This record gives sequence, structure tokens and C-alpha cells, in this order.
Amino acid sequence: MYEINYTQRALDDLKWFRKHEQVLIIGGINKNLKYEPDRESRNCKRMGVNAYAEWELRINNFRVLYNLDQEVSIIEIQRIGEKQGNQFFFKGHGENL
Repeated sequence: MYEINYTQRALDDLKWFRKHEQVLIIGGINKNLKYEPDRESRNCKRMGVNAYAEWELRINNFRVLYNLDQEVSIIEIQRIGEKQGNQFFFKGHGENL
């Protein structure tokens, strides 16, 4: 089982969402990343080169960007945002990865 840690930036991203969205996001993180965070699936994929993270988890329109260290079984959540089309939105502001 993996330990899940959040960067301060990810926590700030999470606070931007409404309470029911926060519950959905945290539930999705716990459900999908605790046991097999490196298994690619429809909702979990390895990302191309970007400034934030190596992996992306999809929870509805929300995206969780994370890195993992398999040697010590730790996941570090880097950013949490929404995706509209090909663009990511963090705290309501669009960014290209």
C-alpha cells in the first residue's frame, strides 16, 4: 500500500474546489492510487514531459497530477485541477502543460 502525500501547491489547488468536489477528488485519489498507482488504465496514465508530474489520474473532469517513488511506496500529489478540452485549469486559470 502506498502512502499519499500532498504538496502545498496541491493542497492550495484542492481548497479552491467546492466541498463536495473536494470529497469526490480525495475519494478518487484514495480509491485509485493506494494500491496500484503505476498501472495504466482508462483513468490513470503516464504523461509526457511537463513541468509538474509524471502521472495523471482522471476523476470526471478533474485531474490529479502526481509522482511516485516505488522504492519507498510514496505518492506525491503535485497539482489538482480541471481539464477542459486540451487545457488544464488550476484554481480557475488555464495552463498548457
